[in-house]
Amino acid sequence: MSTNPYDLAGFYETAIAEGRHRAIVGGRWDETGRIEMSILRDAGLLPHHHLLDIGAGALRLGCKAVPYLDPGHYWATDASRAILLAGHRAELEDPSRLDPAQLIGDAGFDFPGVPDRITHAIAFAVFPHLHMAHLRRALTNLRRFERLERFLFTVFLAPDPVTATRPYRQPDGVVTHDTRAPYHILAEDVLHLAQGTGWSVTRESVMLPRGQVLFIAQPLRD
Repeated sequence: MSTNPYDLAGFYETAIAEGRHRAIVGGRWDETGRIEMSILRDAGLLPHHHLLDIGAGALRLGCKAVPYLDPGHYWATDASRAILLAGHRAELEDPSRLDPAQLIGDAGFDFPGVPDRITHAIAFAVFPHLHMAHLRRALTNLRRFERLERFLFTVFLAPDPVTATRPYRQPDGVVTHDTRAPYHILAEDVLHLAQGTGWSVTRESVMLPRGQVLFIAQPLRD
């Protein structure tokens, strides 16, 4: 049985009905959204670019990215379209700047309906909840976006293979695991997955909430 609360039947519906759409996407709402915008801008995101926010939840990043980007330049996916729409209703200062059609339910990292013009993508605090096969799937399927310049994503790391087989306490206190959420992986695993799917990847030194580690991937092209 999965230990991931997001997999429980009725999890999203109950949280939305109780007004907890912010709480279930990890807390530290404003702080984390500001961090996400900061690392994107440091990675070169400008208003004319086209952003794909993977695992966007209730638009913690979206409520900051939508006013920054040109209208129509923000797209978001999440396993639950309901949580995306809850964010659209409650969190956007000007909802008219974002067509709800650009909020897409996608549990498989297939990115259905997302246009080819995407230039930047981010998956912040997504893969710590998922087995690393999902990271491989995302890296593989993002290759179809020929204009994509950078893909930013976060993971929890374990320092070595032996430690990785046991529960590991991250710098910010959260305990991560190799076989259940929240997951940790090795830095070598990230490099292997990236190289095998056609990316170069750089580990960044920025300090992130709960001890997550930021990687920036760039597609390898001929």
